Amino acid sequence: MDGTPKLACPWDRTEESLGNVVELQHVNLQVPDQLKATAFYISALGLTRDPYLMTGIDNMWANVGISQFHLPTGPAQVLRGTVGLVLPDRAQLLHRLDRARRWLEGTQYSFAEAADHVDVTCPWGNRMRCHAPDADRLGRITLGMPYVEFDVAPGTLPGMARFYEQIIGTSTAMRDGALHVRVAREQFLIFRETDKPQPAFDGHHIQLAFVDFGGIYNRLNERGLISREDSAHQYRFIKVVDPNDGRVLFEVEHEIRSMTHPLFMRPLVNRNAAITNNYYAAGNEAAVWAMPPA
Repeated sequence: MDGTPKLACPWDRTEESLGNVVELQHVNLQVPDQLKATAFYISALGLTRDPYLMTGIDNMWANVGISQFHLPTGPAQVLRGTVGLVLPDRAQLLHRLDRARRWLEGTQYSFAEAADHVDVTCPWGNRMRCHAPDADRLGRITLGMPYVEFDVAPGTLPGMARFYEQIIGTSTAMRDGALHVRVAREQFLIFRETDKPQPAFDGHHIQLAFVDFGGIYNRLNERGLISREDSAHQYRFIKVVDPNDGRVLFEVEHEIRSMTHPLFMRPLVNRNAAITNNYYAAGNEAAVWAMPPA
């Protein structure tokens, strides 16, 4: 404009843009048995029970890096897809998974090794894909929930991309035949088409945080998509629709929080699952969920 030359920039600045979604905080799945849930999420996977909130016998919050599983007691809920986890040590994970068989016999619990991950099924059929840390593929995390992948009907991905781009205001990209929706710095919702029949939605939910909390609310509300009003800081919607024609493409409850929500970005306690009474080193009890600077 004034003749001042532009600076040469060696970085792609769009890579740092998060859009309107800045947090994937938890996946909520009802479990019928808190003891078996403890055996699976804490003993087998090596996660950490939140020591401050939901410490009774009817609900458990299990920390995984900056995210959580919320596990209230009730009829089992099964996510139609797979939760991706990064866990620090594959050999230690396999050891814990093997030991957990004794507590979870007679359930749907199972695990199987693959080349670059371990597939694990919870006692009630929820699928987890457990990866070792990999900065190139999964970001600079050593413990976390980099993605939640959903199985969706054929032909729905273009409309779903329009929904998350136009109504939610976040970026999407097609990679490896699936739609990746950015929901935080190194976290994604992934939607993958399948011909397999899917069960009806059973009420499970994911929780996201929005920057433009009010603007997105208005866009959802004008389409009749708000399903519940929780508080000044929180609302919910279930239906993902094509903005072009209003066709319902998928259902999963989205619990939406503002950045002023009291729980937004609450620091979580994560234990080092390699530490036991037999293998103990003072000062090494806590796990670091992110890699050191490159």
